[in-house]
Parts: sequence; structure tokens; C-alpha cells
Amino acid sequence: MAVLGAVLGFIGVGRMGGPMASRLLDAGHRLCIYDVSADATKPFAARGAEIVGSPAEVASRAELVLVSLPTPDIVRTVALGGNGGVINGTRARLMIDLSTTGPGVATEVANQLAPRIGWVDAPVSGGVTGARAGTLAVMVSCPKPAFGEVEPILKTFGKIFYTGEKPGLAQSAKLANNLLAATAMVATSEALAMGVKAGLDPRVLLDIINASSGRNSATQDKFPRAILPRTFDFGFTTGLSYKDVRLCVEEAEAMGVPMVVGAAVREMLAITRARFGADSDFTHIARLLEEWSGVEIKG
Repeated sequence: MAVLGAVLGFIGVGRMGGPMASRLLDAGHRLCIYDVSADATKPFAARGAEIVGSPAEVASRAELVLVSLPTPDIVRTVALGGNGGVINGTRARLMIDLSTTGPGVATEVANQLAPRIGWVDAPVSGGVTGARAGTLAVMVSCPKPAFGEVEPILKTFGKIFYTGEKPGLAQSAKLANNLLAATAMVATSEALAMGVKAGLDPRVLLDIINASSGRNSATQDKFPRAILPRTFDFGFTTGLSYKDVRLCVEEAEAMGVPMVVGAAVREMLAITRARFGADSDFTHIARLLEEWSGVEIKG
């Protein structure tokens, strides 16, 4: 059982992992950290965290290792790769994956880590703002004994939703959520571009939608916060959104679930990525519709 004051491992302290690791320090946990970016680890070294040179070193110092990484391939490499992966650590008992990897990779890595290292799926939703504020939705799948051990730690990040014991269940929930979030962005961008082209004030149109049946996460949050002010800085990249939707469509197709709308959203994200770059904020979907329509959706 992990106790306050015991060393926790944390791999990946970037846009999402950094705020989550910081919250663990704020809660009184000691951290052993690895990240490929020395700049990313400097603030944690200044706060007393131990910085090491590989995932295996983290897994040799901590019984519980949390990872927050951008792609399934990187998660696989960090967990299993060469002599430097978590699997080569001498102390780790549980690997807690806060990333979005999809159920396929989650199952693969869980099976290869077993029986020595247990696997906990714990993908999060809520963006960088939620990571900083501790208001993320944390979706968890793992055996019940492991859940009892990691629950107090994961509560540091937000509200927990336990989905079951099977590896990948929480990943399926996360992909479903991210598909809907991206779909809302695409559909709302189309609707607002049409409204502005017709002569409507976008703020008035958003107020109407948010008081009506069309309201969604884009109309209530992303457009007022990042598109009308022209900042396009919601905090989630186009490349990651494309990755999540692509994973969702591929996993669904493998299950025999058709995703006609999902496939269209994937293509819109692919075009946005090609136009503005993978590192652009995914609210640039709206800029793509603006360019196509010859309008500006601004306050």
C-alpha cells in the first residue's frame, strides 16, 4: 500500500504531466521523475524531486510509477523498451498510465508487464486547465485491489470513474469522450461559420445555442474562451486530437462498430493538422472553416 511520503515515480512532465506531478508535490508526495526534456524537469528538481536518467531508474526507485505521454508508441517504449524500460526496474509493482493509448496498446503492455508489474489504465480528460486545478475526469480500469491502492493518489487529479478490471476499458471510455469533443468542435465551427456568413453576431448565436438543444462543450467553453477572443489557445494540440480520433475510429472498426461521423471528423482534423501543423491548438478547426467560408468568428 502506497503511503504519503513514499516515493512515487512520474515519467513525462510535459503539458499535462507537469501540472499533475506538481499537484502530487503539493499534496506532500515525494517524486522520482524522468523526462526526455531537461527543461521540463528543472522546476521539479528545484522543488526537491529526484531526477533520473531512464524509465528503468524510476522503476528501480518507486513502487508506483505514473506515466503521462503523448502517443501509444512512446508509452510502449517507456514500458517495454530495451534495458531502459519500466519493465527492467527492480522495484515497481504498478504502472499507472495517464496517457491516451487506446485499448489495444493498453492490453498489449499490460500482458507483457504481467505478472511482475500490474497495469492501471487511468486516462484523464479536462485539458491543461483541469490538470492545474485538479478537476480532471480520471477514468480507471484495473483489478480492484490495485484500484484501492491508487485511488487516493488519483484523487489528487480530479474525479475518478472506475470502469472495471479489464485492461483497456478506461481507454475505450476516453476515446469515446474525445471523439465527441472533437465532433462538437467540427460541427460547431461549421454552424458558427454559416451563422456569421448569414449576418448573425457569433456571441448572440452562441447564447441562443447554449439556451437550446444544440449546446455542447465547444459552444459553452471552447468558442467563448479561445475562438471569439482570437487566442486559439485552449490547450490541446491538433496532433493529439487527431491521434485520439484516429485511434477511436480504428478501435471501433476492429470491433465491428461503424463510425461514419467519426471518420469525417478524423479527416477534418487531418486537414487542420496539414494546414496549421500538429502543434497548433485544435481550436484551429474553426480557423479552417473561416478560411473556407471567407468569414471571421470573433467577438
